[in-house]
Amino acid sequence: MSEYNGWTNYATWRINLELFDGVHPLDLVGTSAPPVWDLANALRDDAHELIECQSTEGLARDYAMAFLNEVDWEEIARNMLSDVEEEENLDIDLDGGLSAVNEQGETK
Repeated sequence: MSEYNGWTNYATWRINLELFDGVHPLDLVGTSAPPVWDLANALRDDAHELIECQSTEGLARDYAMAFLNEVDWEEIARNMLSDVEEEENLDIDLDGGLSAVNEQGETK
């Protein structure tokens, strides 16, 4: 697959748009600050669970699951964390997660 609308591929763009646009990362991983790979795993697991819960076994589910295999989950996670950084004045360590920044720019 090739780049699509600025994303790695169509599958990544579509899943982000349809399932995760507007979702806050902490809604998926609880109250702890998620490293990007933990968030990526939570995104993948959430999408897989959604497909399994809303479909029956068969060809359509198999195609949906194959589509999910094309998604760059880390790209979606990094994008979500970047959006949170801008909107909530947070300092993001993509390997270590989120931390709040006070008005003086000091990490809390």
